[in-house]
Amino acid sequence: MHKLDIPQSTIDSITRRAGRPHPFDSIDPRRTALVVVDMQNYFVAPGFMAETPMAREITPDVNRLAEGARRAGGHVVWIQNVTSGTRDAWSTYHEFLQTPDRAAKRYASMADGADGHALWPALDVKAEDTRMNKKRYSAFIQGSSALETHLRGRGIDTVLIAGVATQVCCESTARDACMLNFKTLMIHDALATDNDALHNASLNAFYLNFGDVQSIDEALESMARGARAAAAAQASQGMNHAKAGAPHYHGP
Repeated sequence: MHKLDIPQSTIDSITRRAGRPHPFDSIDPRRTALVVVDMQNYFVAPGFMAETPMAREITPDVNRLAEGARRAGGHVVWIQNVTSGTRDAWSTYHEFLQTPDRAAKRYASMADGADGHALWPALDVKAEDTRMNKKRYSAFIQGSSALETHLRGRGIDTVLIAGVATQVCCESTARDACMLNFKTLMIHDALATDNDALHNASLNAFYLNFGDVQSIDEALESMARGARAAAAAQASQGMNHAKAGAPHYHGP
């Protein structure tokens, strides 16, 4: 996995602003979704144009995080980038930000049903998880996917971001999640890109202004802490209801 390098000045800035280094250190797992971005062959498998070797290295970590989120009561969404229907709708990207040969190769490799669109086979995807296509870097931007509607329908208010590449689709999705008022955490040891410098620059920029950066273990503990807080609040509410409904003795 990448070596995390967040400057102490960033941590100090967050602590001054939020009162603690992790603003989302207690999250209700029942209202949390792990959004795994683009862990598909085009970005993970050897030989593809956007192969990111670190994505193969973090696969067991992504699986561990997904299992922990499910066990805690959270929801897991596997996002797959698809190029079908984007040649004209995202023409600026295909015509100006890629050479014609690269654009054609990218378009063909991630078309719906192409090998590059398929999820990396070592991922532990369960039947209760959701799989969803996106058509832009961000899964939340208009016209990209139905992710926001899907999460709102399940009462989700918190998202954990994992996958590839840290500073491209993962950060884009994470920033837009914040803009849509989701509590957003980037899970640094379940993210991958080409090198540590890109990884850390992305996380530092996100952490300063958009959300939280935690490890897998920290995120699992944040969910456990949130579950305990939710259970305590529910128990307290039950006691208050019981007291309110109890008969009162008014004397003879």
